[in-house]
Amino acid sequence: MGARIPVRIQARASRDEIAGERAGALLVRLTAPPVEGRANEALCRLLAKRLGVGPTRVTVVRGVGSRDKVVNVAGLSTGAARAGLGL
Repeated sequence: MGARIPVRIQARASRDEIAGERAGALLVRLTAPPVEGRANEALCRLLAKRLGVGPTRVTVVRGVGSRDKVVNVAGLSTGAARAGLGL
């Protein structure tokens, strides 16, 4: 299954970054616009890089068209994923 991480994104930010945690969700700022899945792709790439896993192991499982999402990281426990993200 993998780690399930709640995420809130802010698209069209000045830079890609993980900005901490807000209301139990990981706050992520992305430069990509929220059109044609580009923000979702950027989110998966950023989380994969930060966690040291391949980009295909990170998928959006809920909230594809929303700011609030749930991301699955295959092969990692929730604790390991949170630690890798500095939470």
